[in-house]
Amino acid sequence: MAVSNLSPVLRAPASSRAHPKARPGYGKRSVREQRAPRESDFALLPERERHIAGFVEALPEGAAMDIKSLAKSQPLYGQMAVGSALRALGVAGHLRHVRCLSGEGDQVRWVTRTFWSRTAHDNEWWNAFLTAEESAPAPQPSAAATEADTPKEAPAPEPAPEPAPAHGPDPASDRDRDPVPARPSAPTVPQQRTAQPQPGPSPAFAALARLGRTDPRLALSAADCAALEQAAAEWLARGVDADYLTHALTAGPPASVDSPFGFVRRRLHDKLPPRLPTANPTAGPTPARRLMIECTECGAPGRPEAFRDGLCRPCREPAPAA
Repeated sequence: MAVSNLSPVLRAPASSRAHPKARPGYGKRSVREQRAPRESDFALLPERERHIAGFVEALPEGAAMDIKSLAKSQPLYGQMAVGSALRALGVAGHLRHVRCLSGEGDQVRWVTRTFWSRTAHDNEWWNAFLTAEESAPAPQPSAAATEADTPKEAPAPEPAPEPAPAHGPDPASDRDRDPVPARPSAPTVPQQRTAQPQPGPSPAFAALARLGRTDPRLALSAADCAALEQAAAEWLARGVDADYLTHALTAGPPASVDSPFGFVRRRLHDKLPPRLPTANPTAGPTPARRLMIECTECGAPGRPEAFRDGLCRPCREPAPAA
């Protein structure tokens, strides 16, 4: 009798840490219209990837999907192993890291989401799915409160008219009354000059200064932050926020960083995001791109067509060693 070699999904052991939720707009997003889960899900994956896949599958919608949170919530694998497992799951077709443009009007920001599928799909399926996600209408904000729910201030009461005198004015009493001397005006005191508040650091400078808290290997001095401030400000000018900038600079660094300044300067130059297209007044309003896929290995953003198996070209085709 033939015996099947397929092993069921490894169940993640209980952990003392509760897995955190991502901030609103970020985190895990399961693809729609999936089949019911089966015991043979992820059976063809290696043991480590099978364990991480079962753990991610059990997470609720909106759960944090960054490497550090996943490593803290399950005790078997550390950050490097979790990062390698996520890369393998992306190549296998189970997930895609995506940056979405969220918000309306001037309140627009980039958020990072991880679309997850328990069924592995090829690149064509993922490209079609992400194209449909981008063309779907953005969620509208909740309706404002009605006028009935808004408290209205009561009108101020009108002052009562002063009672008229019983008799007409007495001209004699007005002539005999002494004139009231004018009250001298108070001397004008010159306004004291107060110290003007010093402007705080720019958002670009603050984002660079916080890199050391995210990854101690990328700690920058104040002089380093000032030298790189203009390059970081160019990222913010292209529509990304400080979280997007921090994630792009700290995603997948090498094991050792000899020069944090040189490493950050190189990434600021190499991973500069594209500028959002502007509307053409002659051709009518054109909706801006609301979705960019993110390389599972290095975090570089781009259009879905530029990626295969969730990897950008430099990560798919590494340069030969010198």
